[in-house]
Amino acid sequence: MTAMPRFPDGFHWGVATSAFQIEGALDADGRGRSVWDTFTATPGKIRDGHTAATACDHYRRFGEDIDLMRRLGIDVYRFSIAWPRVFPDGHGKVNTAGLDFYDRLVDALLAANLTPMPTLFHWDLPQSLEDAGGWLNRDTAAHFADYASTVAQRLGDRVNDWITLNEPFEHMALGYALGQHAPGHMMLLESLPVAHHQLLGHGLATARLRAAGAKRVLLTNSYTPVEPATASEADAAAAAAYDALHRGLFTDPVVLGRYPDLSAFGADELPFVHDDDLDVIATPLDGLGVNYYAPTKLAAAVDGPLPFTMTEYPDADKTAFDWPVVPDGMRRILVELTERYGDALPPLWVTENGCSFPDGPGDDGAVHDDRRISYLDSHIRAVHDAIEQGADVRGYLTWTLCDNFEWAEGYHQRFGLVHVDHDTQKRTPKDSFAWFAGMLAEQRA
Repeated sequence: MTAMPRFPDGFHWGVATSAFQIEGALDADGRGRSVWDTFTATPGKIRDGHTAATACDHYRRFGEDIDLMRRLGIDVYRFSIAWPRVFPDGHGKVNTAGLDFYDRLVDALLAANLTPMPTLFHWDLPQSLEDAGGWLNRDTAAHFADYASTVAQRLGDRVNDWITLNEPFEHMALGYALGQHAPGHMMLLESLPVAHHQLLGHGLATARLRAAGAKRVLLTNSYTPVEPATASEADAAAAAAYDALHRGLFTDPVVLGRYPDLSAFGADELPFVHDDDLDVIATPLDGLGVNYYAPTKLAAAVDGPLPFTMTEYPDADKTAFDWPVVPDGMRRILVELTERYGDALPPLWVTENGCSFPDGPGDDGAVHDDRRISYLDSHIRAVHDAIEQGADVRGYLTWTLCDNFEWAEGYHQRFGLVHVDHDTQKRTPKDSFAWFAGMLAEQRA
């Protein structure tokens, strides 16, 4: 494997995690119930009935995990704050004990020379807000802004970089449209208000974060380069429709102040958009987070409620999640965003990129995960290629530090640089951990 090309001076490197997937301690210190607590308690929703009751026990073991990050050599830690740990009912009375945990976490990160980059919403909506309609209810956007302000007032003297939402497309699509994630609704296109209210909450929260002294505010979206399955006009139209729903719906309003053409979905009008909403949503950003895992190939749907159907990449290697491994998709999406939005686009951050493979300790006690090393090496090189082609990328954060609770898959998918025995909580750095640490040391030599 040849040496990694040198990234620009000041480029940031880190790892990303989320609260529900790693913290555990779901009943500690007054934390309220989230939609994911309810979903995981529903029979048949999570593979083999796994729960996040302990997860990686990060709530109690964060010192051990910070030591791993220090050994890895990163400079940024992206984590999420659990909304129900701060507001057990989603709004109203603040749970001071919950804020105390994040206070301790931030102090420990700074003591280890790690920059904290908290995400305020990574899908764990307080159940009480879901009972009132969740993101279908416009009031949730205002409650989110209040929550953001409360957290920033407590941590803002030490935290400069904030992310409002993580992957609002996935939360809408998997949680409200298809029922595969919490809260488990199957509303298909009737879930579109969820997109708008999340973005409205982002815009309102951005203003509140800045008022509390935030230096940089980002939004993180998932992105996937799309391509038609064939050269037919029908497949090209299907790919364009999917791109409008996945990229356009969650980027155009934020960067350009307008929604894309959604007529392919029969959404010629969006009655849930109120006057001045788009001005709020388009509050200027300091960065746009890009989560990339795989490209998407679309064909025209023969029938059904959506105008497209997903097809396979038969020649590509696959991860344990059966996602195609296409490193050039990383370069493509970073360059496509740069070319599509031009001067309106804020600086880009790769806020998630990683792969799941079922590697475990061998007879020698080590975890030899060559496929993960190959994946990371090729995708990081693709980021460098995008920078050389004009993309303003400021950092790369891999998903993830430790094998965690992977939503509906439970503990069956392992994305971590560190293997976790979920019975004993023993952490074993994988070969990819050593590779990543070595790559960073070479970058800084």
